[in-house]
Amino acid sequence: MIVEREVVSDMVGPSQPGPSGGGFVRDGVWHSVPRREVPAAPAEALVLVDVQTAFLTGPDAVPDAPGLTARLGPLLERARAAGAVVVHLRNDGETGAPDEPGKPGWELRLPVRASAREVVVSKESDDGFDGTGLGALLDGHGVRSVVIAGVLSEMCVAATARGALDHGLRVVLPHDTHTTYGLDELPPAVVSKVAEHALGSDPEFVASAATVAFGAPGGGR
Repeated sequence: MIVEREVVSDMVGPSQPGPSGGGFVRDGVWHSVPRREVPAAPAEALVLVDVQTAFLTGPDAVPDAPGLTARLGPLLERARAAGAVVVHLRNDGETGAPDEPGKPGWELRLPVRASAREVVVSKESDDGFDGTGLGALLDGHGVRSVVIAGVLSEMCVAATARGALDHGLRVVLPHDTHTTYGLDELPPAVVSKVAEHALGSDPEFVASAATVAFGAPGGGR
């Protein structure tokens, strides 16, 4: 894939607006994903992507798996308390994969309180909207805004965020609640940042999940 990039003039000074208006230049570096202090408004749903044992425990866990799990827990509790819709996306891996259905790694890491507003949705591709009932489920509850968190940043998290945007949803992506593995010489933090960059300026990027608020769809409980 060839990605066209706009050239930033050397005349653009520190912290000056960049070419697309979606970021800024500092010390000759284009910062294309500015993060908000807080989201623009509460979100009506939380979509947890592949928060499964295979990726969050053991020697092959993603970096800082305990920290990620510790941040996801309170986010989940706030969504529940606010009456937001909660979706646990669970990947059904191929035979022999760490997340093969029925194997220990396939199990969800966070507990599920099954109800009309908290459900598990199985998927077989990166995008949680692809071939699943996720879009219809959110539509049925009147959801128009979602928080997306989980693993892996450049794969299922990014693909599901794109799927949500294509579905016409407002997307909030907290930086500290998605992560991935390193890629060749690139450390995990860089891979996650590039994944955010590739999503463009449509999602609302926030630095911390602690700033995210939830509300029930339609203002109900």
